Amino acid sequence: MKLRLAMLVAAFSGFVALSYEIVWYRVLSFMTRGIASTFGLLLAAYLFGLAIGARASASLCKNEGADARHLRWLAAFVAVANVMAGLVAPSLAWSAHFTDFRFGLVVIALAAAFLGSVLPLVSHFGIAPDERAGTRLSYVYFANIVGSTAGSLVTGFVLMDHLSTVAITQVLVVAGFGLSAVIVAMSSPSRRISAISYGALGAFTAITLLVLPKFYDRLYERLLYKWDFDGTQRFAQVVENKSGVITVAQDGTVYGGGAYDGVVNTWLDANDKNGILRAYVVGALHPAPREVLMIGLASGSWAQVVANLPGVEHFTIVEINPGYAQVVSRHPDTASLLTNPKVDVVFDDGRRWFLRHPGRKFDVIVMNTTLHWRGHSTNILSTEFLDIARTHLQPRGVLYFNTTNSYDVQLTAAKAFPHLMRITNFVAVSDEPFNFDRQRWKWLLETMRIEGHPILDMTRPDHQHIYEDLLGFNDMEYRSSILERTSKQATVITDDNMIVEWREPLRWPERE
Repeated sequence: MKLRLAMLVAAFSGFVALSYEIVWYRVLSFMTRGIASTFGLLLAAYLFGLAIGARASASLCKNEGADARHLRWLAAFVAVANVMAGLVAPSLAWSAHFTDFRFGLVVIALAAAFLGSVLPLVSHFGIAPDERAGTRLSYVYFANIVGSTAGSLVTGFVLMDHLSTVAITQVLVVAGFGLSAVIVAMSSPSRRISAISYGALGAFTAITLLVLPKFYDRLYERLLYKWDFDGTQRFAQVVENKSGVITVAQDGTVYGGGAYDGVVNTWLDANDKNGILRAYVVGALHPAPREVLMIGLASGSWAQVVANLPGVEHFTIVEINPGYAQVVSRHPDTASLLTNPKVDVVFDDGRRWFLRHPGRKFDVIVMNTTLHWRGHSTNILSTEFLDIARTHLQPRGVLYFNTTNSYDVQLTAAKAFPHLMRITNFVAVSDEPFNFDRQRWKWLLETMRIEGHPILDMTRPDHQHIYEDLLGFNDMEYRSSILERTSKQATVITDDNMIVEWREPLRWPERE
């Protein structure tokens, strides 16, 4: 094998290997619902597998006369590694029905071991054992790094924005078998060996391409429902892009990255499965919420309610994943939000958007925050973030966000602001006194409409009962009580301690 070919093979194998790692991270992260330790666990398994594979390949590097025929061993290893890597995601989905992510880490390590065997073999067959061996090794290693970097960038930012997980895997499978074919060609095979090798690779490629969609069928359903998956569940919508995976169940429940992200519903009737009451409460917390900001779009249900609150003149929504626009546009209850003239939807990171728009101020900032124990939640729950949000509040402005019942989040909010009110699992905070105005609440329930429809139809007896119950709504708690309740068992969240993410680093849902 010539040095240039060795560099090409090293680069291409690095591209494929790191591309698979990106795919595996997406699948494993969905399986774990995005816990902060996911990437660390994946990386540990991946590197361990690479090391084992590299060490195991040493037995094939003992011969001193590594001629072209030995390249067929390399081609075989590339092909086997390719198949193993393509089966990791279905294996994770299958294992979710029986156990947690630990089995998946073993599968990842095993597949990585086969991938890890390629670079040592390339180096052995492509570098002459002379005085320039060290220099040539550095070239091969450099090529592998370039390919690995390119794989991460191209797959992570391009392929994932245009192809599904199974389609990306099919692309990588074709690339892997194609690389094997190139290596076989460089081994100077006889006609008989060529026919056998190319025929086998062609057959394996065709079979793999045909079989993979079956193996990946309802991949995300299996990963999400785990032991509750019975073969009948199928998502109504799956959106995959470089920002993540969004799935929508048949009943309108939305999951972002494998974690609950709301339900498509804007009404206060008996089917209030998403606690939409909390969105309507915004109208009772501020006397004139003209300028409103919401961080997070999700199903669009909350945004639709807030956009129709009396007095709202301009509504800015900042969402990090543009895929949610596809979810919103697909449902009649929320589709009009995207064409509402007073609504601006911006796709950006919420914290970054704050820092890039220091002059923007709002009467109310709403955040239906993701589950506090997920990775990166610190970015929108820490003391430092609350200090940033404070600078974007108008005088008498209110920040209203979901604590997801975390004592750490509640304590952090109580320490950061002098005025606080807990409303169910949300907290409303401000630098100035505010209250839950019951007269305004009553007026809102009686008069508010969404797209011309009253939120409660007083001609219906069931809506009259809901109205009476809502008038007496009292699931509230004030700052002094929260400080007393949480101070001894909670910790103030900072960018440095990331306590909410790492209190349960191996969190896994309990089987009911």
